[in-house]
Amino acid sequence: MKKRKVKKSVYVIFLIILILTVGTVTILKNQSQKNVEKSKPEVNEKTDKVVEEEPKNKKMSLIAVGDVLIHESVYKDAYQTDGTYNFHHMFTEIEPIIKKYDLKFCNQESTIGGSTLGISGYPSFNSPDEIGDEIVNLGFNLISLANNHVMDRGENAVLYSNSYWKTKNVITAGSYSSMEERNQVNVYEQNGIKYAFLAYTTSLNGGNPSKEYYVNMYSADKVKTDIEAVKNSVDVIIVSMHWGVEYTNTPTESQQQIAEYLSSLGVNLVIGHHPHVVQPVTYVNDTLVIYSLGNFISNQLSIGLNQGIGLMVGMDIVVEDGKVTFENLYKELILSYAFQSTNFKVMPFSKLNNDLLNDYESVKTKYMNIVEGV
Repeated sequence: MKKRKVKKSVYVIFLIILILTVGTVTILKNQSQKNVEKSKPEVNEKTDKVVEEEPKNKKMSLIAVGDVLIHESVYKDAYQTDGTYNFHHMFTEIEPIIKKYDLKFCNQESTIGGSTLGISGYPSFNSPDEIGDEIVNLGFNLISLANNHVMDRGENAVLYSNSYWKTKNVITAGSYSSMEERNQVNVYEQNGIKYAFLAYTTSLNGGNPSKEYYVNMYSADKVKTDIEAVKNSVDVIIVSMHWGVEYTNTPTESQQQIAEYLSSLGVNLVIGHHPHVVQPVTYVNDTLVIYSLGNFISNQLSIGLNQGIGLMVGMDIVVEDGKVTFENLYKELILSYAFQSTNFKVMPFSKLNNDLLNDYESVKTKYMNIVEGV
């Protein structure tokens, strides 16, 4: 009898284990099915189309450099025996940094007005097509055309410039060929972020243009109208400002007032140039303001070290729940140098040495203190 009881107990235990195992498998299967269903994208029952869930935040990267200012010595250094120009050797040290970013900004200070007008440098600039080709080759895709040299070579140069840039896969602002083009509301998109790009100058060499739309002259009313026309359609507003006093490292009262005003209108990023030297990078309320980037490429080192030093500013622009913030802010000085006005090169300070710039580390400290507003 004892043996039978033991045998019967074994059957009972086996049966219990079997029931528990089947139950556990069923529960796990059901849970797995729920997880699969949960991971499936939502489907719109009316259209049978998959509804993609919006990411919690969106991000695009941007880097900005200053003035592309092609003096006679610069384009002569790029001149080739076949009559063309090649500027590529001037930017090889900077190219890898620029290409890391989604949006790349520069100010085309010297108008690309066509060779039939005659290529020229200071004081009335007309730059060859090839500098624009090289700017595009480097990846620059946000080009400001609003500056005090726009009308240097007259109406024909402006019209040529605008036609030239239309052949490139870039976004320009600040100079136009018609009023309709100037008043058009443009919304651009990068990584799911909708943005506007506007450009203005507070000064112009030689008085007002023959046609208002040739260059965006800054006025409080004009910028307000432009921003109100686009602000409800975009996440981010970027404004390029040609302003301030040349060769001055401190923003003027006028620059600061304009920055405050732009911030009040909802501008998120202000990119400044014209002084040809670096100025602080700071916040005005929630607006990131780069007061002056200085020169990107020029021969102004010949008149002083202050003019030879420019700035690159990189960042991630993050949009989350309608709020715009800036992350991974990167600031690096650059040196636009030449040897006796030949062999021009744009060098980031991270690649400098004392042979290229004596006591460059002290120079870096001095100018980064300006950038940081110390």
